Amino acid sequence: MATKQKTVVVTGASQGIGAAIANSFLERGYNVVANSRNISRQSELQRSETLALVDGDIALATTAEKIAATAVKRFGSLDALVNNAGIFFTKPFTDYTPEDFRALSSTNLDGFIYTTQLAIRQMLAQKTGGSVVSITATIADHPLAVLTASLPMITKGGINAVSRSLAMEYAKHGIRVNAVAPGVVDTPLLKDAPKDFLRSLSPLGQISAARDIAEAVFYLTEASQVTGEVLHVDGGMHLGRW
Repeated sequence: MATKQKTVVVTGASQGIGAAIANSFLERGYNVVANSRNISRQSELQRSETLALVDGDIALATTAEKIAATAVKRFGSLDALVNNAGIFFTKPFTDYTPEDFRALSSTNLDGFIYTTQLAIRQMLAQKTGGSVVSITATIADHPLAVLTASLPMITKGGINAVSRSLAMEYAKHGIRVNAVAPGVVDTPLLKDAPKDFLRSLSPLGQISAARDIAEAVFYLTEASQVTGEVLHVDGGMHLGRW
């Protein structure tokens, strides 16, 4: 009997890690619903009949509603979610403003909540289990003095925590919830940063490619016995001082 084609939602999918994740799922035969603010105008995604694009700010509940509705209407199901959309910037703690925190929390936390709630509701209705994988950061649990990112890590560390809680809450329904915690990744966000400095931040002395993160996300999406895991893809940064 033929296996039904699964549908995955990927947020923040226009470029960098998000585009690599979406393309990885397309290559492996998934239907993909990809979102970012203006994804229909410009993106690094392969064009495919199994790809649906949804423009919109992930911080708005209406965007999450549009994403979930597109998955069900276009492809008939929502089987997996990748919460990749997020913003990150560094400052000394005392320099962060209330506007900075509102921007971080609305994109990184509100977006996670709205989209994940709708995805899990749909998975429960389908009664076939499902997967949620979120992109966080290795420095949420293993900070570095040279990266002053205390406020962004409130949001990333919070997603690590809620992922573990949701893994327990929905395990009996076959819905698995995990996170991938990257270290330094070669994306447009870091294009102007000194490469020697970036390589010095991990024991392996390498900068990860977006594809490395995509492979980890796909593994967790398919790994039927893995839930509540924060998988570090960081060249060993989480191991501590070296």
